Amino acid sequence: MRQLIIAVLVGMVSFSTAWAEESVYERVPEMKHPADNKWSKEKEALGKMLYFDPRLSGSNWISCATCHNPGLGWGDGLPRTIGDGQKELGRHAPTVINSGYFEVQMWDGRKKSLEDQAKGPIEATGEMNQNFDELIRELKALPGYVKRFTSVFGTNSMTIDNIAKAIATYERSVVSKNAPYDKYWAGDKSAMSSSAVKGMNLFFGKAKCAICHNGPVFTDSGFHNIGVKAAGPLKVDLGRYNESKSDFDKGAFKTPGLRSITQSAPYMHNGTEATLKDVIEFYDRGGDIKENLSPFITPLGLTAQEKKDLVEFLIALDGEPIEVIFPDLP
Repeated sequence: MRQLIIAVLVGMVSFSTAWAEESVYERVPEMKHPADNKWSKEKEALGKMLYFDPRLSGSNWISCATCHNPGLGWGDGLPRTIGDGQKELGRHAPTVINSGYFEVQMWDGRKKSLEDQAKGPIEATGEMNQNFDELIRELKALPGYVKRFTSVFGTNSMTIDNIAKAIATYERSVVSKNAPYDKYWAGDKSAMSSSAVKGMNLFFGKAKCAICHNGPVFTDSGFHNIGVKAAGPLKVDLGRYNESKSDFDKGAFKTPGLRSITQSAPYMHNGTEATLKDVIEFYDRGGDIKENLSPFITPLGLTAQEKKDLVEFLIALDGEPIEVIFPDLP
């Protein structure tokens, strides 16, 4: 398997210059909704209420938006998120931006859909620490929620699965698009600076970023050990290995998307890199921990100007502002 990946790597690097000059661009497609959770305006509005409602937590002070705050790039701005009882958790809160396009959710991919993911933090002891039965009792005591659930899902429809479906529907509305990068490929060559264009060519070429960060939202939805050092309460984090039990996945984490990446600092699964400049420096030195390191990660030999150009390209991936008006809660 590792030999196959190395062969793929060699091939990708060989053709990377052609990618930069020809058909690298993929626009963000229309969001697709699951067959068993079709979109409606009313369902999205209900999901938005639930997303911002701290009563979904056992303490009644943590909402989805506490750790995935629109004002903080749909994350929390912390290296590692703070959960129930003000305790620091082991990983950085991933952004919700474009999560509806991801094949799996969470840094280790243990959740297969947004619906599945939405339920996880609610009941997790270290996160929102809410008993599902207790949550349903609390929400059923609020006529405004009962009315909205009935309108969206039908009579006697207030269940944890429908709560998750509503939240997932709202999260699929959080999309970053129409960035300077998109405008550049639509024909407006003034949308990106010359530095950003150089950074784009580096991204798809010498810097090898596109090996993992590819597609319309710049992720392969795969898992890679890129050599991130331990930080925070988790002294050892095996990442994807905890799910796959494959030695190849030890220390591997899901490739994050890069659209609007400037908004969701700090970076890496445990928040070890404070800025995009730090991220570029990390990759340029070939990571920090060599054990089980992906063969994709090697020193890059970037010049100081090339590093600046790469940062400028990442800035050019910032989409139009995602406007959010805080909902009135029942």
